[in-house]
Amino acid sequence: MRSFVHAALSALAISTLMAGTAVAQGGVVPPATSSSGGSLKIAYVNSQKILAQVPGRSEAEAQMQKEMEGYRAEVQKMSDSLNALVSAYNKAEPTLSATAKQTRQKDIQTKESAYQQRVQQLEQQAQQRQAELMRPIMEQINKVIEQIRSEDGYAMVFDAGNQAGVVVAADSSLDITDKVITRLKAAGPISTTPSKPPTGPSDKPLGATRSVPNKP
Repeated sequence: MRSFVHAALSALAISTLMAGTAVAQGGVVPPATSSSGGSLKIAYVNSQKILAQVPGRSEAEAQMQKEMEGYRAEVQKMSDSLNALVSAYNKAEPTLSATAKQTRQKDIQTKESAYQQRVQQLEQQAQQRQAELMRPIMEQINKVIEQIRSEDGYAMVFDAGNQAGVVVAADSSLDITDKVITRLKAAGPISTTPSKPPTGPSDKPLGATRSVPNKP
């Protein structure tokens, strides 16, 4: 469960903030010069460090874990029902006619297909819910970074914690991560109260296949 939540949170990387300029590509910071030849004031943040300490994240994670119980229960119920159907068929198979075998095998395959489709739906719902819970937090982080960028006159703020590797090396004096975290903590937790009832998946791979009896 924790690994699923952590992966989803990590995937929500902070957007790079700029002031009318293009984001550096290929892990190279552009020359710090303006169109008029003057120096540009730049800074950077570590998004992973910010996400680890931002107020409200633990509450969002706890809420997601709670909602996962509903997802997990539905998937388990469907899995148990399908397993019971296969088990009943295996016990009765020696006494079934060829026609009866085909009928029951088709029933099992139909139910397994429905199971797989529902699992995919639940996984998509879970991902959407994860993003919904984190959205207010991400918006607050970006808002604070933009405030600091504007107040301190930075032309650009790069994300050194992004896995894409926008920043490969930088002067630590340009790091405003702690300043962002301090301001976020001062603002307090962001509400992530669910807006609608949950329905979604488990922390295990939900689309696991089952052995359906081979047709004679």
